[in-house]
Amino acid sequence: MTESSESKTLYEVIGGAEKLRELVDRFYDLMELEPEFAGIHALHPKPNDSSREKLFMFLSGWMGGPDLFIERYGHPRLRARHLPFAIGTSERDQWLRAMAWAMEDVGIDEGLRVRLMESFYGTADWMRNKPE
Repeated sequence: MTESSESKTLYEVIGGAEKLRELVDRFYDLMELEPEFAGIHALHPKPNDSSREKLFMFLSGWMGGPDLFIERYGHPRLRARHLPFAIGTSERDQWLRAMAWAMEDVGIDEGLRVRLMESFYGTADWMRNKPE
């Protein structure tokens, strides 16, 4: 990441709505296609169009772009919204691996990938709600 990119939001650095949509779509495509993500895929409704849209909307605001999720659904309350789903270390790691793979596939800069993965890890780890 360059000095000029540090003054931009993550949303701008990643490439705005178009690149974010590409990332979210690749993430869900991998979840559907790759056997290693079967655990988290099973937790999502089929088809997963609403999940794709909600993640896109959430990440838009989380990255400093338009607060689409909050405008439509209110405060994200991530942990509360995910409590009905059994999320353990395996599900956390599947989510993180799918996101890392998706970011690489859509050409996100390595420095930005590392920065995002650090943040994603903290949130994904906090979402765990089942005993190991």
